Amino acid sequence: MRRNKAAPAERFPPQKPKKKTAKVVFDAPQPEPEAPRTFRLGAVPGATPGKWIDAWKRRMPGVPLELVPVEAATQRTALDEVDAALVRLPLADESLHIIPLYDEVPVIVAASDSHLMAAEELTFADLEGEVVIGLTDDVLGRLELPGTLPAAFAALPTDQAVATAATGVGIMIVPMSLARLHHRKDVDHRVLVDGPVSTVALVWPRDRTTTDVETFVGIVRGRTANSSR
Repeated sequence: MRRNKAAPAERFPPQKPKKKTAKVVFDAPQPEPEAPRTFRLGAVPGATPGKWIDAWKRRMPGVPLELVPVEAATQRTALDEVDAALVRLPLADESLHIIPLYDEVPVIVAASDSHLMAAEELTFADLEGEVVIGLTDDVLGRLELPGTLPAAFAALPTDQAVATAATGVGIMIVPMSLARLHHRKDVDHRVLVDGPVSTVALVWPRDRTTTDVETFVGIVRGRTANSSR
């Protein structure tokens, strides 16, 4: 008598599924907290970084920006104390990155009742016979002003020169931003159309190009937070 063959299921009984070994998940290392820091931005008188500072506050809320006043006469040495600075050119130094930003037109500052203020704008020819007040913090350099007279008194700082010009004893020539910075009710200014411009530039030492400096450069150049460098 022939035996029936066992069904495959009987020959190989079902195996219990192997118990899955739980994966060991290690905690991801936590990033090191950034050390508190401040971005120090120098600025010469008349420079107007307000819109860039506002953009910095939005983009870098965890890094305060400190605005440091810098005198034009000492702007080079001041770069040792700040991360970057808005300065006035010329400034020739191979150790610096220099990005020219904008040019300021020169203006004549005089008493508000001066006959010069009757014109919409002035030229060197219009200044014939005028007394020109010298400045100890002059940023335009020596100007050739044929037909004008030097003041009989020593050069003055810009703020004092403005007060002196208000008395009517002379005029002064400065970039427009400085005329606005030291504005008084008894003085006014007019553009000197054939005068030299003053260039404002962003400057920082080449060997101190940090991530924060690169961020500020991007803001000044109009790059968004997602723009590539």
